[in-house]
Amino acid sequence: MTDHDLVRDARARLTQAALGLARAPLCVAGLPLIPLQLYAYPLILVTVGVPLLLLFTALARHYTGFFRRWASGVLEVPINAPYRLPENRGPMTRVRTIATDPATWRDLAFLPVNAVVGVFCGILPVAFWINGLLGFVVPLIWIDSGRSVEYVLLRHDTPGNFVLAPLFGIGFLVLAWWATPRAARLHASIARWLLAPSAKATLTNRVRVLADSRADTVDAQAAELRRIERDLHDGAQARLVALGMSLGMAEELLARDPRAAQELLAEARQSSTQALAELRDLVRGIHPPVLADRGLDGALRALALAHPLPVEADIELTGRPEAPVESAAYFAVAETLTNVAKHSGATSAWIRVRYEDGKLSLMIGDDGRGGAEASENGGLRGIERRLAAFDGTLGVASPVGGPTIVTMELPCALSSVKTSSSSGTA
Repeated sequence: MTDHDLVRDARARLTQAALGLARAPLCVAGLPLIPLQLYAYPLILVTVGVPLLLLFTALARHYTGFFRRWASGVLEVPINAPYRLPENRGPMTRVRTIATDPATWRDLAFLPVNAVVGVFCGILPVAFWINGLLGFVVPLIWIDSGRSVEYVLLRHDTPGNFVLAPLFGIGFLVLAWWATPRAARLHASIARWLLAPSAKATLTNRVRVLADSRADTVDAQAAELRRIERDLHDGAQARLVALGMSLGMAEELLARDPRAAQELLAEARQSSTQALAELRDLVRGIHPPVLADRGLDGALRALALAHPLPVEADIELTGRPEAPVESAAYFAVAETLTNVAKHSGATSAWIRVRYEDGKLSLMIGDDGRGGAEASENGGLRGIERRLAAFDGTLGVASPVGGPTIVTMELPCALSSVKTSSSSGTA
């Protein structure tokens, strides 16, 4: 380690110790939240406790959220909020959810523990650093003052004190160097232990997410079936009915008016052609043949070619995902590009597809006006539900004025070793 590295590390640890000391008063500042929140519970009986409890609980959760984020940064692991979400937004439902949520009471238990641990972990490293520096400063004070100043730590006049003081100083500096990062990690570990979701809460939340995803998938499937039924009824079925009537009329006219029968047969042939085209479009909407034949890479490039805007495709895949995941990814990209053409006002778009760390990552961007968001009944919300069925996620970055970038991730495995790589502009 060079002198420059040593100085840089020393500066970093001194800064860490100073921040720990500055954090100590903040740790103590959370203590008043305990009686405030507890006193609000009996006041619920006279109604005034409802807004007070909601207010003090929100303050406590913001307070613990700060330490949750801080501990996540120190430990370099994500620490999710463990709170239950109420089924609706009514105040009494929220109060009931708060009162029965174990995370609420763990937050209250965290406040006194955090005060003690935060003060201890904040003061101890600083005390080591100060004592270490005093080991070198005290002998200088004695020399400058003719040894008339006697410090509290060393009150002897023997010459050996001039040797012992620096040795003690070195020992305290070594302790400070060792203890500074460990004190912060100790504080962060205790915060994580109390503020992170428990195994039971994590499992419960996972079950809830899966239940919601299953319900969304069932609703999406039901809506898709209704769409297919409607398209069949209004399109191909109506044309086939008209085709049957035309053939029946042609059969009746064949003997007495062959010319009229010939016109009806020509009309019937046209109706059959249109019905066949509509059936093909309907089947293509259920599972595009290009997706089955050429995989996600070829299907997305074909989608980009058919788009009314120029779309740049940058796709690198080392195989094919499972068929359901492939289909979900295709239709998610297709709907996103449709939204780009309809609502963004963009002049161009791009697609980027990668497979990394067991996840299929897709990014779709445009240079439009921005302002897109996943509203409850919007297209992005439908894409989010489609991806959630496969544990996928959707992220939207769309500031007003643009550009818009939609990011999708789907955990999956690739089924072949075939390498597919392409980059181009449609």
